[in-house]
Amino acid sequence: MSYETDNNPQIRELALTVREFINTHAISLEHTLRADAHGIDPDVRSQLQAAAREAGVFAPTAPVEFGGLGLNHVAQAVILEESGRSLLGPTAMNCAAPDEGNILLLDKVTTPAQREKYLAPLARGEVRSSFSMTEPTPGAGADPDMLTTTATKTASGWSINGSKWFITGAEGASFSIVMARTDVGATMFLVDADNPGMTVKRSLDTLDSAFSGGHGEVVFTQCEVSDDSVLGEVGQGFKYAQVRLGPARLTHCMRWLGAARRAHEVAVAYATDRPMFGTQLSSLGMAQQMIADNEIDIAASRALIHRAAWVLDQGHAARKETSIAKTFVAEATYRIVDRSMQLCGAEGTSGDLPIAQIFRDIRPFRIYDGPSEVHRWSLSRRAVRQSENNILPGDWA
Repeated sequence: MSYETDNNPQIRELALTVREFINTHAISLEHTLRADAHGIDPDVRSQLQAAAREAGVFAPTAPVEFGGLGLNHVAQAVILEESGRSLLGPTAMNCAAPDEGNILLLDKVTTPAQREKYLAPLARGEVRSSFSMTEPTPGAGADPDMLTTTATKTASGWSINGSKWFITGAEGASFSIVMARTDVGATMFLVDADNPGMTVKRSLDTLDSAFSGGHGEVVFTQCEVSDDSVLGEVGQGFKYAQVRLGPARLTHCMRWLGAARRAHEVAVAYATDRPMFGTQLSSLGMAQQMIADNEIDIAASRALIHRAAWVLDQGHAARKETSIAKTFVAEATYRIVDRSMQLCGAEGTSGDLPIAQIFRDIRPFRIYDGPSEVHRWSLSRRAVRQSENNILPGDWA
């Protein structure tokens, strides 16, 4: 197996352009991120997205017809890793969650009218969106079968009732893709922000703070939508969720690997310059072990991401590959940032370096898009099933 980016000068050149854009534009505005305020300032978002368009790095995952670069998954692995070197980078380039995953889903499922109304402005960065799936206890979380939000057929369409929470980007989103249970199964609906039946009740106080719109609690009370608001077919919501979730959890891995790599770069520079015990910190054995372990975790994470991306590009669902990548990368990037903070000592915990902010934002990745424990449970079941059915390792069944 070989990856097309290995010998693709266009992708390598684009990656260098993204790196320059992040260094020049995004990093210089990181001071606008605050641990006590959730989301990115809308003016900062507009400023950075204008600069990204000018640099030619805007919307790398979006369809070409709407001004995006239309990169495949392997190319995205290179470019989104570079975008993640700043917590502002993915938003600046319009490849941040949840919009990036929603763009993918809308590109594959929408009707022509929905495509023009929802996908086009989202891909162009004119609006933001959210994906309303997770619910308070006893509703759906890691187990989607616990979905409690309902959609009841009416004479003019559907009436949605229920509660969602930890909905990324809910505050300020132009629309939400809402998962609700109907009498024939889970169904996705497109709900506009000005619908009086959908209310953003509050923004949750969470550890991370870099996502535009934060993470909201959303309530649906007799939320009336038309039949035209159904995304895809009624009863096929869980099938469409798989279209989005596998690739979207992988792009999370790409972006967070970039963030972890940035923390590592800062830590190595610090250790190289820091005199200690008559030598440089980087010459001490325990420091060298942390630096080496970071290098190993970065290389292993990148290999797993590229492997899963390649399988996706072959037209397979890559559920096993994305689960493996998500579990390993979520834990490896946390280790990388944690070691980087340790190497930088007290300064690593302060706002003088970007490591503390990255640490706060990267920790929740071990929970969202499937906790590590759920992915391990799923991988174990798959391994047992493959053994029982004599499926060879490497098969994408």
